[in-house]
Amino acid sequence: VMLRAMAKRITWFQAAEILGISCRQMQRWHTRFEHEGYEGLFDRRRGVPSPKRVPLATVEEVLRLYQEQYFDFNVRHFHEKLTEEHGIKLSYTWVKQALQGAGLVKPSRKRGVHRKRRPRRPLPGMLLHIDASKHQWFCDHRWYDLLVIMDDATSEIYYAQLVEEESTRTVLAGLREVIEQQGVFCSLYSDRATHFFLTPKADEPVDHTRLTQVGRALRELGIQMIPAYSPQARGRSERGFSTWQGRLPPELRLRKITTATAANQFLRDEYVKEFNRRFSVKALERGTAFVPVRRKELDLVFSLQHERVVARDNTVSFANRSWQLERTKFRATLAGCRVTVHEHLDQTISITFGPHRVGRYTADGQPAMEMTPPRKATKAVASHRGLGKSGQKAA
Repeated sequence: VMLRAMAKRITWFQAAEILGISCRQMQRWHTRFEHEGYEGLFDRRRGVPSPKRVPLATVEEVLRLYQEQYFDFNVRHFHEKLTEEHGIKLSYTWVKQALQGAGLVKPSRKRGVHRKRRPRRPLPGMLLHIDASKHQWFCDHRWYDLLVIMDDATSEIYYAQLVEEESTRTVLAGLREVIEQQGVFCSLYSDRATHFFLTPKADEPVDHTRLTQVGRALRELGIQMIPAYSPQARGRSERGFSTWQGRLPPELRLRKITTATAANQFLRDEYVKEFNRRFSVKALERGTAFVPVRRKELDLVFSLQHERVVARDNTVSFANRSWQLERTKFRATLAGCRVTVHEHLDQTISITFGPHRVGRYTADGQPAMEMTPPRKATKAVASHRGLGKSGQKAA
C-alpha cells in the first residue's frame, strides 16, 4: 500500500483508510520507511520486556505454593488464598495460565449444552432446597454425607453438617435447626428419597396421600413439599455441591481436621459464614417469608410418631418393651384408647393422648415425669363458698 502511495497511484489519505490508521500515523510510517526502510515499520517494542511483567521470583513463589501447600485446590480457590493469605495480588486469568503453562492443572473441559435456569424466588423463605452429597470429605477411605439446606432466593446456606448417612433423623434434625433459627418457610424442594416421599412404582409420581415422617412433620407446619424428578431439576443444589467438593476437603486438610465432629464445628463456626459471604446473592425483593414459631411447639412435631393401643393395665407396647402410662386427671383409665408414641431426636420417648402428654421417659426408658399418686379415700366435707372445712363461716 505504501509503495502504491509513493508511486502516486493512490493518495496518502486513501492509504491510511486502507490500513485503518490515521493520516498522522500514516505520515510517521512514511517518514520511518524513507529513513530506515522496512525495519522502520516493525514495532519498536519487540524484544523489550514489558514493564507490567510479573517478576520471576513471584512466579516461582506462586508455583511453589501451589505444589507444596495448595496442590488439591481448584484455580479459583487458590487465587483467593493467594490474595487473602499471602498478599499476592494477581489476576485470576494470569494465575490460571501460569498453572496450566507449568502443567500443574489441566484446562477446563468445554461446557455442555446451554440450559435455561429457573428464576429465583423473590423472597427468602419462599423455597428452600435440601440435598446431601456423599463424598470422601477427609481425602481418605471414609465416606460421609454432607447435608445442606439452602435458600432459593439468595443461595444462603442455613445448615451444613456431615452425617454418616442421610436419613429421617438427620433430615428432621436439620430442618428443626433451620426453623428454630429462621422460622417456618413456605416450601421445600428435595429429591424423591424414601425419607421424603413414598413412590409406589419406579419412575412414577410420588404418593402425596401417604406421608413419611418428614412429610407429616412439614404438613403439620403448613410447609409444601416439592419433589424433583431429575438431577437437572435440582441444578442449583447440584452446582453448589460441585463447589463444596472442590473447596471443603482442601480446607479440612489444611487445618488438619480428620473427624466429623471437628469438621461440623468448623462448618458451623467459620466455613458456612465465609461461604455465604462469598457466594450468596441479594434477594430480588426486600422482606422475608419466614414466620417465627415457638420452640416448644416443635418438640412433638419433629419426632418419629407411632400409633399404639393402650392395654388393659394402662401400658403401651413399643420397641420390644412395655411403657407404663401415668394416672391422668381427665380420664380414669386409658385402656383401649389409641395414643401416639413420640421418638424424639434426643432419644427420649413421650406418649400423648390427643393434646395431653400421658408419659415421658428418658433414653434408657426411665420415667422422666413424676407419677401422680393414687387418691386417698376421705370423708365428704362441706366446701361451700365462704365456709371453712368445719362448716363455720370464714373470718
